[in-house]
Amino acid sequence: MAMKDPQAGAKPSESQFLDQMSQELTGWRDPFARLRQALDRDELQLYCQPILSLRPPGGFVMAEVLIRLREEEALMLPPGDFLPVFEHFGMMPELDRWVVSHVVRWLAAARPGSLRAFSVNVSVQTIGDPDFPAFVAAQLRSVKVAPASLTFEIEESSVLARTESAAQFAVAVKSLGCKVAIDGFGQRSVSFTPLKTLRVDYVKVDGSIVRNLLRSSVAEQKLKAVVRVGEAIGVGVIAECVEQTDILGRLKALNVGFAQGFGIARPAPIAERPPSQGG
Repeated sequence: MAMKDPQAGAKPSESQFLDQMSQELTGWRDPFARLRQALDRDELQLYCQPILSLRPPGGFVMAEVLIRLREEEALMLPPGDFLPVFEHFGMMPELDRWVVSHVVRWLAAARPGSLRAFSVNVSVQTIGDPDFPAFVAAQLRSVKVAPASLTFEIEESSVLARTESAAQFAVAVKSLGCKVAIDGFGQRSVSFTPLKTLRVDYVKVDGSIVRNLLRSSVAEQKLKAVVRVGEAIGVGVIAECVEQTDILGRLKALNVGFAQGFGIARPAPIAERPPSQGG
């Protein structure tokens, strides 16, 4: 996709952003050129964090795809360091395409017994890109990977900000046979309208609820409501940011279906992903 020089006619706020990025990211004199190089030369690396089923037979059933940027001396930059730059230049749809194409290749070459399902985060820019679902379809066809192997995660904030675009995106990718999840659910007030509007397959309960589960009756009531509605409409409930064994036990008692977090498995390069029954 052809793009204009991002610094041409830059507003003062844009110049300040570029100056800040150059200071924070050592050696990034031209952040736009650095990101273009990262995409063109595959200087990004896929990580993943598995999601554990809390119901028999258990085990890891899916993994969320995460991304790192390779810098000099094998340094791996976390997404918080470079995603704002991708967003600033409107390059998130390109990044999300890069992720999908590489995840699909991994699935096509997966070893027997490896995880066969991944969730991919998509940005608010990407859900507004009408050509993205067709790209996904072409990638899946090219290597004959089952569409159900991919779940697309949309942030709750993106759903609330761009409800119509999110609904259109969900319809398009679900028509391919892929799945849809809402991430960070309940970060604001708990509203179940998006679950019905988007006909999602999973909802990932925000970490602010999960972390407070043992000390806040409000957090527990929110989670119980999500589980109750999820069971009624056939939506899988995933608790994210699970860091303590006691919380994991409480999630099981509340009949939450899935859990993810550092207390279960830390992110690791996708090549080191665990077998599907590795829980």
